[in-house]
Amino acid sequence: MIRLPLTALALALLAGCAYPYTPPALSPVATAAPAPAGAVANVSPQEARAPVTILVSIDGFWAPYLQRGLSPNLARLAAGGTSASMRPSFPSKTFPNHWTLVTGVVPDRHGIVANSFTDPAHPGQRFTMSSDQPYWWDEAEPIWVTAERAGIPTATMFWPGSNVAWGATGEGHDATNGMHPHDWQQYNKNVTDRQRVDSVIDWLRRPAASRPRFLTLYFDEVDTAGHEGGPDSPGVNRAIASVDQAIGRLIAGLAELNQPANLVIVADHGMVATSSDRMIVLNRFLDPADYTLEEDGPFASIRAKPGREAALEARLLGHRDHLDCWRKGEIPARFHYGRNPRIAPYFCLAEAGWTIAAKPPEKPFAGGTHGYDNADPSMAALFIANGPAFRPGVKLAPFDNVAVAPLLRDLIGLPPGQGLDGTDRPFARAFKR
Repeated sequence: MIRLPLTALALALLAGCAYPYTPPALSPVATAAPAPAGAVANVSPQEARAPVTILVSIDGFWAPYLQRGLSPNLARLAAGGTSASMRPSFPSKTFPNHWTLVTGVVPDRHGIVANSFTDPAHPGQRFTMSSDQPYWWDEAEPIWVTAERAGIPTATMFWPGSNVAWGATGEGHDATNGMHPHDWQQYNKNVTDRQRVDSVIDWLRRPAASRPRFLTLYFDEVDTAGHEGGPDSPGVNRAIASVDQAIGRLIAGLAELNQPANLVIVADHGMVATSSDRMIVLNRFLDPADYTLEEDGPFASIRAKPGREAALEARLLGHRDHLDCWRKGEIPARFHYGRNPRIAPYFCLAEAGWTIAAKPPEKPFAGGTHGYDNADPSMAALFIANGPAFRPGVKLAPFDNVAVAPLLRDLIGLPPGQGLDGTDRPFARAFKR
C-alpha cells in the first residue's frame, strides 16, 4: 500500500485551521443546525466546500494500540483533535456495536443482540453476519436513513447493516419500499484499504448538489489479525501500521480536494488473548440432554430442551471459576441486556480471556477474541474526532459508545434524537466555541 505523507494543508483542513466553525448547541438544550461552510486560504470562493462528516470504523482497534508508536497518522489526529477510550455496548461484538454506533441505542433495544442468534418471531431462521433481511434490522433506525429523510446525502463504504433496505417489506435485495444510503457498497473483504479510501474520495469529487455530506468507511484487518494471533502479535502490529497508512491516504485525498472534514474514528471493541489452556467446557458440568447451545465463545447463549428447564438450572445457574450464568431476566442491569426476545433464556459470561464451549477443543489453539464484559479494560475501543468542529488536544474521560450517534447528528445538522440511550454531553469540552 502506498504511504501518503501528511501535508500542512491536510492537517489544516482536518483541524479546521482555515474553517471558522460554530458548533451546534448540545442537546437537549437546543436543536442542532447544519455545519456552515467556510473559506479555505488560497482557494477561490467557487472552490470553497462545506465540511463533511466521515465515520471511520477500525474493527477491533483496542484503545491502547494507539500508544504503540505504529500509527503516526492516527496519533496526529488524536493530538490535533479529541480522543478517548470508549466503552463498547454489551455484548462487545462486531455487529451489535456497529449498529449501536449508528442508531444510538443498545443491542437489547435495536435487536442485533449478537453476531449470531435466532428470533422466536422467525422460527427456523438464524441471523448471521451475512443476513440482510430487513426484519432483523428494523428495531432501530440508522443515521443514514434519518439523514436521507432530512435531505442529507449519505454514502457508506461498508458498514454492517448499510446494505439492508431498512424498513422494507420482502427479503434481501428484492425488498421493496426500504431505504439505503444514497450510495453504498456490499461488503467484500477482498476490496483493499486503498480501494475503500479511493471510493470515498471519488464520492467527494462530485458537484456540491450530489456530494454526500455523511459517509462511512470500514477497515477489518486489525480485528482479523487480533483473532489470528492475539493483541500482542506481530500480525496485529502490521495491521495497525497498514490501516494507519490508509488513514493517511484519506487525509491526503481530502487535502487534494480542499475538502474539510470532521473525522470520527471509532472501534467496535478491543481484543484479549485466548488459549486452549483457558477453556470452560460446559459438558463437564452440564448434561447434553438438557440444553442446546446457540452461541459460544466469550459468552454462551443457551436454551433448555423441552421439559429440562429445572434440570438445566440446577447445574448451570450461579458463579463458578471464570464463569457466571444467569436467567436472561437476571443478567446484571449494568449490561442493559436481557429483555429482547432474541436473547436466549440462559446466558453465561466468561472472564476475559476464557472461552466457553460444549466440548474440549480438538487441538491446541492460541489467538484473541472479544465479547466480554464491556467495562473490562481489554474491551476498550478507540475514539478520535478531528476536524473543524473540534478543539485540539482534548482528552475525554471514557464514555459509552451510545454517545456517538448523537455526536454525528450534531455534526451533520440533525436535531437531537428522541428515545436514544446516549447524549452528546460527553463531548461538551470537545466542541470549538
